[in-house]
Amino acid sequence: MPPTNPARRQALTDAAIELLASSGAHGLTHRAVEKQADLPPGTASNYFRSREALLIAAAERIAELHHADTDRATDRATDRATDGSAGQPTTLADLWTESLLTAATTLRTRYLAIFELQLEATRRPALASALADLQDTSSQITAAHHDKLGLTIAREKIPALIALYGGALFTLVTAPPDSVTRDLVRHMAQAMVHGCATPRHPAEGER
Repeated sequence: MPPTNPARRQALTDAAIELLASSGAHGLTHRAVEKQADLPPGTASNYFRSREALLIAAAERIAELHHADTDRATDRATDRATDGSAGQPTTLADLWTESLLTAATTLRTRYLAIFELQLEATRRPALASALADLQDTSSQITAAHHDKLGLTIAREKIPALIALYGGALFTLVTAPPDSVTRDLVRHMAQAMVHGCATPRHPAEGER
């Protein structure tokens, strides 16, 4: 029977995330994960029979953490709207600003890891399939968050929104950390939500 200690399994996947961010996919081995998690040799292979299983488990753990964070953010925004403390309704640009800023700073390691996994998935069909399933789940969860916040965004646009968010996140996470500011992230979020291809009105001297 496979091991059933949830805390130990979580310790291994969290260690895998740290290693993916610091050493890349090629640095992720069972032994390296055990050392990172301070667990005895053989522990990782008891939970994850192959390296690919370990990669998939790390991806699933990142998705779990990400959705827990977005659930909390949605609940906070809903609570503020209910008690009137926010003053103005929460917009998608507001949500993206906070989410992207946190992801690119406090949680930078987590998202460096997922980008490593996405690159590795181009060479591993099983990992690619697992990431595609996680993407489908993400679309459903995002739609539920929009409903809870009263955001009237067509369901068919959600994959495109997720793609825009992912592209912005990649840009921010891979930038020098001290270059990521709230103003930068806010302008980026507003441009993605409202569009950055609106024709520019010519200045007085250009007419």
